Amino acid sequence: MGDSKLSTALVVFAKAPIPGQVKTRLSPPLTPDEAATLHGSFVIDTLERTKMAASKLKLPLARYLACAPSATHVFFKIMEERQAVKLLDQVGDNLGARMNQAFQTLFAQGYRQVVLIGTDVPTLPLEHFKLALTSLENHDLVLGPAFDGGYYLIGLKRMALDLFDNIPWSTDQVLRLTQKRAAEIGLKTSLIPPWRDVDTLADLEALIEACATEANKTKTERSFSARTTGVLETLAKRLQSRA
Repeated sequence: MGDSKLSTALVVFAKAPIPGQVKTRLSPPLTPDEAATLHGSFVIDTLERTKMAASKLKLPLARYLACAPSATHVFFKIMEERQAVKLLDQVGDNLGARMNQAFQTLFAQGYRQVVLIGTDVPTLPLEHFKLALTSLENHDLVLGPAFDGGYYLIGLKRMALDLFDNIPWSTDQVLRLTQKRAAEIGLKTSLIPPWRDVDTLADLEALIEACATEANKTKTERSFSARTTGVLETLAKRLQSRA
């Protein structure tokens, strides 16, 4: 059984920030080390934002971190301690299989709603978390569309075994085909507002620009963490010098 007082599990799907294994579409122009630093900062941002969403919006949820390649990686052990999250291993040959496994594991523990979020939306408004949970009150499936045709968030309130089969992951067809599959298997689907995730150089440049526009805001008004702001400012300078 999961935490019996809490009916919702919120799972952050993350890879360990290992150079050469994360944000590979950004290398070049970033070095593998720079890409890994950026990714690591995003993972911490997402954990901090989910924690903030839970406390500020009074969302009763248990937070999990689904880890690849393994929950034994030192980065994840540090996150478990500092961020008070429970660790799960990602298990499966592709993203769909790994998400399916995470849903199965947590529904088996007794949670009534399970929401998965990626780590590529470091400035996602806290309200989006609330919208996702509210949507699940009268829908079976909630999706947060990404601008590239995928999704940054997915939530279910019951197991949907065929939902992840034969989806061409990392393509612009993911959202459309997931919605089509959901309709075929009788799931009532809700969409929350779209958000840009960070996969390509254009995405990174848009993020750097968005971060720069926050320079004059107070700390509480900013959507970027001080840590990610520092990383983005450094990368902006390095990208300029390389250009």
